Amino acid sequence: MSRTVRYAVAGDADAIARLLVDFNTEYGDPTPPVADLATRLRELMAADAVIVLADPGPSGVAVLRFRPAIWSSGQECYLAELYVVPALRGQGIGRALMSASIKAARERGADQMDLGTSEDDVAARALYESLGFVNVERLGGPVTYFYQREL
Repeated sequence: MSRTVRYAVAGDADAIARLLVDFNTEYGDPTPPVADLATRLRELMAADAVIVLADPGPSGVAVLRFRPAIWSSGQECYLAELYVVPALRGQGIGRALMSASIKAARERGADQMDLGTSEDDVAARALYESLGFVNVERLGGPVTYFYQREL
Protein backbone atom coordinates (compact mmCIF):
# COMPACT_ATOMS: atom_id res chain seq x y z
CA MET A 1 0.00 0.00 0.00
CA SER A 2 1.32 3.42 -0.94
CA ARG A 3 1.51 5.94 1.89
CA THR A 4 1.21 9.69 1.47
CA VAL A 5 3.93 11.80 3.07
CA ARG A 6 4.03 15.57 2.89
CA TYR A 7 6.17 18.46 4.03
CA ALA A 8 4.80 19.81 7.29
CA VAL A 9 3.96 23.50 7.51
CA ALA A 10 3.72 25.91 10.44
CA GLY A 11 0.06 25.01 10.95
CA ASP A 12 1.12 21.42 11.68
CA ALA A 13 3.49 22.40 14.50
CA ASP A 14 1.08 21.66 17.37
CA ALA A 15 0.24 18.17 16.09
CA ILE A 16 3.89 17.42 15.31
CA ALA A 17 4.96 18.66 18.76
CA ARG A 18 2.36 16.37 20.39
CA LEU A 19 3.81 13.38 18.48
CA LEU A 20 7.37 14.27 19.50
CA VAL A 21 6.37 14.71 23.14
CA ASP A 22 4.63 11.32 22.99
CA PHE A 23 7.83 9.86 21.52
CA ASN A 24 10.02 11.16 24.33
CA THR A 25 7.46 10.15 26.93
CA GLU A 26 7.29 6.62 25.50
CA TYR A 27 11.04 6.24 25.99
CA GLY A 28 11.23 8.08 29.31
CA ASP A 29 13.18 11.03 27.90
CA PRO A 30 12.68 14.58 29.16
CA THR A 31 10.60 16.82 26.96
CA PRO A 32 9.45 20.43 26.94
CA PRO A 33 5.73 21.22 27.02
CA VAL A 34 3.90 20.75 23.72
CA ALA A 35 3.32 24.50 23.29
CA ASP A 36 7.02 25.29 23.73
CA LEU A 37 8.06 22.58 21.29
CA ALA A 38 5.47 23.73 18.75
CA THR A 39 6.84 27.28 18.95
CA ARG A 40 10.37 25.99 18.41
CA LEU A 41 9.30 23.85 15.45
CA ARG A 42 7.64 26.85 13.80
CA GLU A 43 10.86 28.85 14.27
CA LEU A 44 13.05 26.09 12.82
CA MET A 45 10.77 25.48 9.86
CA ALA A 46 10.54 29.22 9.10
CA ALA A 47 14.33 29.51 9.21
CA ASP A 48 14.64 26.48 6.92
CA ALA A 49 16.81 24.86 9.60
CA VAL A 50 14.82 21.62 9.54
CA ILE A 51 12.54 19.75 7.21
CA VAL A 52 9.62 18.04 8.89
CA LEU A 53 7.78 15.31 7.01
CA ALA A 54 4.47 13.84 8.15
CA ASP A 55 1.79 11.48 7.01
CA PRO A 56 -1.74 12.88 6.73
CA GLY A 57 -2.87 12.25 10.35
CA PRO A 58 -0.29 13.04 11.30
CA SER A 59 0.37 9.71 12.93
CA GLY A 60 4.04 9.70 12.03
CA VAL A 61 6.78 12.26 11.65
CA ALA A 62 10.37 12.59 10.48
CA VAL A 63 12.57 15.56 11.37
CA LEU A 64 15.67 16.24 9.26
CA ARG A 65 18.50 18.66 10.06
CA PHE A 66 21.13 19.74 7.55
CA ARG A 67 24.61 21.20 7.73
CA PRO A 68 27.44 21.69 5.25
CA ALA A 69 29.70 18.66 5.00
CA ILE A 70 33.38 18.96 5.75
CA TRP A 71 34.58 15.99 3.68
CA SER A 72 32.53 16.72 0.56
CA SER A 73 30.90 19.65 -1.19
CA GLY A 74 27.43 18.42 -0.24
CA GLN A 75 25.25 18.59 2.80
CA GLU A 76 25.05 16.16 5.69
CA CYS A 77 21.55 15.18 6.70
CA TYR A 78 20.80 14.00 10.22
CA LEU A 79 17.57 12.19 10.90
CA ALA A 80 16.87 13.84 14.23
CA GLU A 81 13.55 12.10 14.87
CA LEU A 82 11.41 9.36 13.35
CA TYR A 83 8.24 8.45 15.18
CA VAL A 84 5.07 6.54 14.41
CA VAL A 85 2.17 6.23 16.84
CA PRO A 86 2.55 2.79 18.49
CA ALA A 87 -0.90 1.49 17.47
CA LEU A 88 -0.08 2.15 13.79
CA ARG A 89 3.40 0.67 13.61
CA GLY A 90 3.99 -2.12 11.13
CA GLN A 91 1.71 -0.56 8.51
CA GLY A 92 4.40 1.07 6.34
CA ILE A 93 4.22 4.59 7.76
CA GLY A 94 7.82 4.55 8.99
CA ARG A 95 9.06 3.18 5.67
CA ALA A 96 7.13 5.86 3.76
CA LEU A 97 8.56 8.57 6.02
CA MET A 98 12.08 7.23 5.58
CA SER A 99 11.77 6.96 1.80
CA ALA A 100 10.47 10.53 1.64
CA SER A 101 13.28 11.62 3.98
CA ILE A 102 15.94 10.11 1.73
CA LYS A 103 14.38 11.79 -1.30
CA ALA A 104 14.14 15.16 0.49
CA ALA A 105 17.76 14.92 1.65
CA ARG A 106 18.98 14.19 -1.89
CA GLU A 107 16.92 17.09 -3.26
CA ARG A 108 18.47 19.38 -0.65
CA GLY A 109 21.98 18.38 -1.79
CA ALA A 110 22.88 15.90 0.93
CA ASP A 111 25.31 13.18 0.01
CA GLN A 112 25.03 11.43 3.36
CA MET A 113 22.37 10.76 5.97
CA ASP A 114 23.06 9.54 9.46
CA LEU A 115 20.89 8.61 12.39
CA GLY A 116 21.05 6.94 15.74
CA THR A 117 18.84 4.38 17.42
CA SER A 118 19.09 2.18 20.45
CA GLU A 119 20.25 -1.40 20.33
CA ASP A 120 16.93 -2.66 21.62
CA ASP A 121 14.85 -0.89 18.94
CA VAL A 122 14.99 -3.93 16.67
CA ALA A 123 12.14 -2.81 14.41
CA ALA A 124 13.74 0.56 13.68
CA ARG A 125 17.11 -1.05 13.05
CA ALA A 126 15.53 -3.52 10.62
CA LEU A 127 13.81 -0.67 8.79
CA TYR A 128 17.00 1.37 8.48
CA GLU A 129 19.05 -1.60 7.32
CA SER A 130 16.40 -2.58 4.75
CA LEU A 131 16.79 0.93 3.28
CA GLY A 132 20.57 0.59 2.94
CA PHE A 133 21.75 2.17 6.18
CA VAL A 134 24.80 0.44 7.60
CA ASN A 135 25.59 0.07 11.28
CA VAL A 136 29.22 1.19 11.14
CA GLU A 137 30.06 -0.75 14.29
CA ARG A 138 29.29 -3.97 12.39
CA LEU A 139 32.01 -3.06 9.90
CA GLY A 140 34.64 -4.06 12.43
CA GLY A 141 35.40 -0.62 13.72
CA PRO A 142 35.51 0.27 17.37
CA VAL A 143 32.36 0.98 19.33
CA THR A 144 31.39 4.62 18.88
CA TYR A 145 30.25 6.65 21.85
CA PHE A 146 27.99 9.66 21.46
CA TYR A 147 28.27 12.30 24.16
CA GLN A 148 26.22 15.35 24.95
CA ARG A 149 26.27 18.06 27.55
CA GLU A 150 23.81 20.75 28.44
CA LEU A 151 25.32 24.22 28.05
